[in-house]
Amino acid sequence: MRTRIELHEELCALLGSRQVYFRAPESVKMSYPAIVYDRTNYRNDHANDDIYRQMKAYTITVIDKNPDSELPDKVMRLPFCRFDRHYVAENLNHDVFTLYY
Repeated sequence: MRTRIELHEELCALLGSRQVYFRAPESVKMSYPAIVYDRTNYRNDHANDDIYRQMKAYTITVIDKNPDSELPDKVMRLPFCRFDRHYVAENLNHDVFTLYY
């Protein structure tokens, strides 16, 4: 099982900046584009009455002013990633993914 820090660094590399936040605190003034992520679940794969693989599930939200941003496409290419939804809030585009890492 890979670590959250490894995921953080991978997301920073995709974004090309350090505007990546784990459970973004309200006191932080974000600039965009940005990625916010949080752990939401676990996935256990079973065989022979035992867990042989356990993966943590993260909700990853890509926030960008640009509605045609390529960043969601980059996130979508991560293994074990699936698109959940898109919405607009405060004139910012939010693309939400679930990633098993």
